[in-house]
Amino acid sequence: MVPYVQVEDLAVGYDGRVLLDGLGFQLARGDILTLIGPNGAGKSTILKTLTRQLRRLGGAVVLDGQEINTWSPKELARQLAVVLTDRPRPELLTCRELVALGRYPYTNLLDRHTAQDTAAVASALALVQAQDLADLPFATLSDGQRQRVLLARALCQQPKLLVLDEPTAYLDLRYKIEFLDILRTLARQEGITVLLSLHEIDLAAKVSDYLLCVREDRALSFGTPEELLSAGAVEALYGMSAGSYHPLLGSVELGIPWYRALQKRRQAFAAGILFDNDVDCPVALALSDQVVTTPAFSPPTQALFQQAAALLTRCGRVLDAGTPVGPYNQANGQLLALAREQGLPVLDHLPD
Repeated sequence: MVPYVQVEDLAVGYDGRVLLDGLGFQLARGDILTLIGPNGAGKSTILKTLTRQLRRLGGAVVLDGQEINTWSPKELARQLAVVLTDRPRPELLTCRELVALGRYPYTNLLDRHTAQDTAAVASALALVQAQDLADLPFATLSDGQRQRVLLARALCQQPKLLVLDEPTAYLDLRYKIEFLDILRTLARQEGITVLLSLHEIDLAAKVSDYLLCVREDRALSFGTPEELLSAGAVEALYGMSAGSYHPLLGSVELGIPWYRALQKRRQAFAAGILFDNDVDCPVALALSDQVVTTPAFSPPTQALFQQAAALLTRCGRVLDAGTPVGPYNQANGQLLALAREQGLPVLDHLPD
């Protein structure tokens, strides 16, 4: 991985008082990192420090091979765009006019827009699917529409790094999912690195390549969602004394961590044999290319086993998710044995 963002031993805080230190990570172009953790733990402080809104108290931040403090404000604005939770009050500006404000790093002293600027505005609106909002007053929009237009303003800067602080805070579920899907598309298709904070753990797991867990006791953990969102980890992160978080049920649409990780890698895969009442089953049907299912509380028929065996032999590798083999799913144990007999690699984790 060629790092676009490098953070080493970063210390952040206010008025010279360190709140968090020892922070370090690397991100490539197109990576998405989400900060999660309780309110007041320091997520916004980290983001504001990384974007030079707060003075760094230690460590280094390197952007595209250059120490971030050496960039001029205008140069930095061409590399980095920020979307904050504060709601702007643009008076009577239309959405097109508001988005055009994002061209400030490229305009001259008279702020005159060229044909290139006009094209950039149109492109930014198209990227967030807001072309139909262009001539509407910003003040008349719904919260979900406003967030898309604010994102378009940031994209008008043509940044390589996009930083967002709680971008889904005012949105209902539909708009949360739509907004995060746009971010994922921008990362994958446009190569924009995304750094954001979220409260919704299930959505963070869906959209993110990496998570940074920020705890009130100043502990920091960096890794993939599959590594960090294990049973018990979320309870510890939020100091939960009642209730629990189940990693398999964190989101109805995401499925188990293996399916999620394979989906992010755009890796085609087959799944089974699954019971049709398992939570895994509808997720596998949504994400997998082929799934072998059997009715609940009954072992699969020989025909189903042969179907699964035929799928297995066409795969290059087999992933053992570690599900215990019981009376009703002995066929899956037999499938693993068959894979080994045929010399197929049987993995207990996804390779780097």
